Amino acid sequence: MQPFWRQEDDGAAAMTDSATHPPSTPVSASDPATRVSALESLLVAKGLIDQAALDALIDTYEHQIGPRNGAKVVARAWVDPAYKQRLLADATGAIAELGFGGLQGEHMVAVENTPFVHNLVVCTLCSCYPYTVLGLPPVWYKSSPYRSRAVLDPRGVLHEFGLNLPPEVECRVWDSTAEVRYLVLPERPAGSAGLSEEQLAALVTRDSMIGVARVTLPAAAP
Repeated sequence: MQPFWRQEDDGAAAMTDSATHPPSTPVSASDPATRVSALESLLVAKGLIDQAALDALIDTYEHQIGPRNGAKVVARAWVDPAYKQRLLADATGAIAELGFGGLQGEHMVAVENTPFVHNLVVCTLCSCYPYTVLGLPPVWYKSSPYRSRAVLDPRGVLHEFGLNLPPEVECRVWDSTAEVRYLVLPERPAGSAGLSEEQLAALVTRDSMIGVARVTLPAAAP
């Protein structure tokens, strides 16, 4: 059986493909994904949107603009102890210092990963997410399996993402809401002392700021 996040990716691919290859088997019209897919197909067919441009826009906000903002926050906290203290005490204000804020980022809380504590963020009710620092939420973050299993079996979920926590590391799960959204401050990777703030920011991933991954240095060239 595939991990839940891989099954969700397969489902997303199938939904995207249905824009040009509608499924032959009828599906429930009440399903949100089906309605979105049907609307997208109609808009593409009428020439009102360009599929490639839409995909590029989503990729930009999901992987570039949004997560890069959060990465800059993390890198600043790694190199500036005073900023780190402000971030942990008042994440909304500290993030605003770097020019990031607005809707979905009004009430932020930063939680720090350490050698003894690992933090994981989920929204059990829907998909509350800090757009201003992380961009668009990944498909798996919004999925029912992640939203339930992150609370019931967080270590199992992390294992499926390739992250295995030692027994002595405490795993804390934070439930985002419409009032409060969380940003994980990952551990700075060992061996990164000589890197600049900009170089450090380039290492930080969206997944590490949700808590399903660690920040690592690139593998050395053979």
